[in-house]
Amino acid sequence: MPHVLLIEDDVSVRDGMELVLRRHGYGVDTAATGEEALALLAGEAGGRIEIAVLDLMLPGMDGFEVCRRIRARSATLPIVMLTARGDDADIVTGLEAGADDYVVKPVTAPVLKARIRAALRRAEPSVRQGPRDELPDLAGLVIDRAGLTVTRDGVPVPLPPTELRLLLELSAAPGRVLSREQLLESVWDHSFLGDSRLVDAAVGRLRAKIEHVPSAPRYIQTVRGFGYRFGPL
Repeated sequence: MPHVLLIEDDVSVRDGMELVLRRHGYGVDTAATGEEALALLAGEAGGRIEIAVLDLMLPGMDGFEVCRRIRARSATLPIVMLTARGDDADIVTGLEAGADDYVVKPVTAPVLKARIRAALRRAEPSVRQGPRDELPDLAGLVIDRAGLTVTRDGVPVPLPPTELRLLLELSAAPGRVLSREQLLESVWDHSFLGDSRLVDAAVGRLRAKIEHVPSAPRYIQTVRGFGYRFGPL
């Protein structure tokens, strides 16, 4: 079963979540601080950890900085963040720092399990078949759908699983507008749990990596009031 790194400073919350995860077959490493979590990832435990569940409100180094450091270390490790307030600013900041998903505390066991399962599924290699295995060079951008690689101007662009799946989903139907709800269901597997902040934050991170001028995107265009469309201008 998958191995989870649980980063939570509240002992009772941490123990309760660890118990739930272990009862459902997950291996669990725990950390009470960001520094402890980063040390675990850098050590022997890092080789077995497949997903991080990260509280934003940590003593010392906060969860936003921990998220950024984890993402700088690994583009592919799924990160599900925990937030106590569900505050828009906190959620958006956490998503922009590189988190793949979020859960508002107090979290129930079914919601936590669902979010972890969905994040792990996104991390599994898979091919979203489109009209072609490899899209042609789009002014420097090459998307190899079979090889699951992306290059811009000949330079590889490493993408976390969520951002790669988002790009594959959008580019599978060039010119077609996909709503945020469609993308939540197809990329995040959130038919009823998610919200549009996940999509908007992931699009922003993706644009920063593939667009030459993210503020004037060529590839991922916003269709105001509807969603997003892939197609070079």
